[in-house]
Formats: sequence, structure tokens, C-alpha cells
Amino acid sequence: MFTATIKSSGRQFAIAADETVLEAAQRAGIALPYSCRSGVCGSCKATLLQGECEYTHNPPIALSASDKAHHAVLLCQATATSDLLLDVREVTSVEAIARRQLDVVVAEKWQLASDAVGLHLLPAPGEIKLNWVPGQYLDVILENGKHRPFSIANGPQADGMIELHVRRAIGGGFTSWVYESLKVGDMLHIEGPLGTFVPREDSERPMIFMAGGTGFAPIKAIVEHFIALGTRRPMHVYWGARSAADIYMPALAERWTEAAPNLHFHAVVSDPEQAGGMRSGLVHEVVLLDHPQLSGYDVYMSGPPPMIEAGHQLFLQAGLPEDRLYYDSFEYAPDVLAQILNGRAGIHHL
Repeated sequence: MFTATIKSSGRQFAIAADETVLEAAQRAGIALPYSCRSGVCGSCKATLLQGECEYTHNPPIALSASDKAHHAVLLCQATATSDLLLDVREVTSVEAIARRQLDVVVAEKWQLASDAVGLHLLPAPGEIKLNWVPGQYLDVILENGKHRPFSIANGPQADGMIELHVRRAIGGGFTSWVYESLKVGDMLHIEGPLGTFVPREDSERPMIFMAGGTGFAPIKAIVEHFIALGTRRPMHVYWGARSAADIYMPALAERWTEAAPNLHFHAVVSDPEQAGGMRSGLVHEVVLLDHPQLSGYDVYMSGPPPMIEAGHQLFLQAGLPEDRLYYDSFEYAPDVLAQILNGRAGIHHL
């Protein structure tokens, strides 16, 4: 048994030999940043100031050679081999919300795009509604015990309604089943809330939100949270997709800008031939075109790993302090990622 100490707060927690640093912190009720839980996205990156760790689960794919040279560790995969002193930001806003399992009923299902559907889920009779912070996600637990993560696209509601945006993945058996066969009235077993991609309210800086595909779901929840708060901070929302048809909530931007004149919405389509009058290009490049200097911003981004990686590197080069960059990336479920990683020894980036 080893002890980890967080430098900024002095809080400590014990780490058992068979658990990761992230698992040990969660067991102690301390919320440290994470997303994919498989060593790929880098959301749980911390600096190891003292002590030693090793990786007995998945390799730390998200750590570059530079990260390793600066003593960065991935908390979701690192196991302690000594006492640790960590430089890591805490996410105290989610600590009071216990993770739990419950049954939910599909109350509504509708088409979002050609390969994506929206779901409204309500607590099953007798269940207590789930509580969460906007931007968090949940796991759908399959009959075989495997978990499939989905971002929650709304904030907590009085009736407990949960909104999900589900894209049918090529070769994804569960998402194909949701798209083709799941019906209103069907029941799902879920666990949540999960993740630390949540609003940071202790800032007056303008905000940039960047989403890719259905990574728009948690961005939507966080933006609507700030609108509901009546924030006066400028908000710049960028949503990147493959075609104009994949910007699947076109009327939402108009409602947002009516409710919050300080909000500016940008739809960005990667294929110029399918842009339909929208801006074209890669969404992170469009962000930098509009905001070449990011030192005065807070940035939230959510989407597929390649977009997250590109944005992470380029935004820091544009002057954004890393502790003002918040991101969420889990294109694959943890067990699927593990299968992928088995064939990726020696690869350091997605």
C-alpha cells in the first residue's frame, strides 16, 4: 500500500497494489480528471513530482516522448511502486455525486442524421433519477457485463430525462442495434455519472467550445448550462462534421444566440463539396484561423481522438495554458480500445 499526495491541496489517498492511481483516488472520493479510462485520450495526464509508477494494464499511448521526459503519467493506467507526489488538477464539482446503476426506459427515439439517432431515457418505475453535472457521461451495461459509454447531451431535468446522441459505428454491434432495433418502451441498464468534462465556473475568460460529430452532445450540455446561468462571458461554439447534414440540430444555434447574444456559433464541414454554404475545413484549423492567439481563453473540446490530439497540440502552441484546456474523447468503449491497443505496441498516438 502506497500513499499519493496532491501538491496543490495536500490531500492524500492510499493506493493498493492492484489498482490504478485513478481508481484509488475515486475510491477515496477524490475526483481527478479522466475520460476514456484506457490510456488513449490523455485527459487524466498528471505530472509525477516524486515517486515511481509502472503500467501493468494498457500502455500509455497518450504520452509522447516529451510528456515522458517531463515526468507525465496517465492516472487511469499508472500503478504505484512507491509513494507519489502529484501535480494534478482536481474536479471537486463532481465529488459529491455518487456513481450508481439504475434501469431506464426509452421514452423517445428520433433520427438525428443518416447514421445517428437521439434517445430520451427516463428512470424505470421505482428508480430514483440520476444526478449528474453537465458534460458527464454514462455507461450502458450490456447483458454480457461489458460497458458502452455515451455522453449525456443535457443537464439534469426535473423528471430525470437523459438525452443521448448515438452514432452507428462501423462494426459496432451495440450502436447498430440501438440504431436499427431499439424501440420506445425498451429498457436499458446504465451506470453513471462518469467523467470530469464539466463546466468550470471559476473564470471570467471567454470560452471556445469545439465539437466533432456526436462529440457535440456534452458540448451542448455545457453550453446550455452556461446559458442558463446567464453568463456574460463570450462563447464561441465550433461544430465540425463531415457534411452539412451531419450538423443535426441546425435550429439549436438560432435558439442559443437569441438566448445569449454573447454566443457565436460556427458550423464547419470537412468536405467542401458537402458544406452547403457552411464554412469548410478541419474544425481545429478554423478555430485557430479565428483565434490565432489563445492565451486569454478557456477551451472545451469533445470528439474523436484524432481531432482531440490535433487540437491539443496546436492550441497549446497558440498560447493556451494546458490547465485551461478541457477535453473529452472516447470513441471506443474501454474493452474495444484494449483490443485495439493489443496490436499497437510502440505506437504513441492515435
